[in-house]
Amino acid sequence: MMKVVCFGELMIRIQPADYYRFVQVDSMTTTFGGGEANVSVSLAHYGLDSFYVTKLPEHEIGQAAINSLRRYGVNTEYIVRGGQRIGIYYNEKGASQRASKCIYDRQGSSIQTANPSEFNWEKILDGAKWFHITGITPALGENMLTACIEACKTAQQMGVTVSCDLNYRAKLWTKTEAQKAMSEICKYVDVCISNEDDAFDVFGIKAQNSDTKKGILDEESYKSVAKQLKEKFPNFKKVAITLRSSVNANRNDWQALLFDGEKYYFSKKYELWIVDRVGGGDAFAAGLIYSLLQGMECQKAVDWAVSASALKHSIIGDFNMVSVSEVEKLASGDGSGRIQR
Repeated sequence: MMKVVCFGELMIRIQPADYYRFVQVDSMTTTFGGGEANVSVSLAHYGLDSFYVTKLPEHEIGQAAINSLRRYGVNTEYIVRGGQRIGIYYNEKGASQRASKCIYDRQGSSIQTANPSEFNWEKILDGAKWFHITGITPALGENMLTACIEACKTAQQMGVTVSCDLNYRAKLWTKTEAQKAMSEICKYVDVCISNEDDAFDVFGIKAQNSDTKKGILDEESYKSVAKQLKEKFPNFKKVAITLRSSVNANRNDWQALLFDGEKYYFSKKYELWIVDRVGGGDAFAAGLIYSLLQGMECQKAVDWAVSASALKHSIIGDFNMVSVSEVEKLASGDGSGRIQR
């Protein structure tokens, strides 16, 4: 099996049932999730040797977080134990014209306070084919920015393909901080994943004739975004841009573009009825990693990744719990949703 390594923060997700608001409920459900962890779980479902790296406290909640990964086949041997707490995010599902809301409570978490020296990247990346991070982890502090740079630099030196999802989070850092940090990290990235908002917020690259809030997506604008990212970072071998047109909180149109430096490949567009949007971008990243590792040509790879992500929107929780055969069925054109007997 091919070894793939993901690095980031695993958090507790706390959420009211169904579409209840925070202020309506006396109890909420808990699960686990987080950008890179979501990717790691998907890749384990696809049969890859998926390793997840983070730091978690030694108490029972930290162990429960690790167990949430192990149950899906993720290798956790490089997870560092220690620190005081696990990060939390509260999620309220939106409906119709009411937007979803996310509240972070992650200050002082084990990974945020970790020392970069706790991660032996040469050992962790030994035998790996791919390393994945997002722009969320370096936003946690200077120590995590250092850890991410060291990881990416080591991966490059060891011949490991590096992917990064820009994933700008305004609640974690400013655009100026993000631009400075991600400009350094992207020097070591082979495959960049973004959307139009992240490309603009982090690097000031705008899809000029598109407005996702109004459902206006201009293909030439997205080609321009991908091209400008490639020009800014010539080391990028591929640039993937996700295109989400939000009709309302329950209904989105979903598509993606993959640019290999010469040609542009647009995926099929899906009309989504959303059960749970969280983790949709991570499901795309995992689908792209898997498809490229399988040697798929660019058109098939972006179609496969978008199909994987489309299925995630039908699954409650952060993790995309679908199989290769389910993704291939949708990617091949069977999106009827008819019952299987």
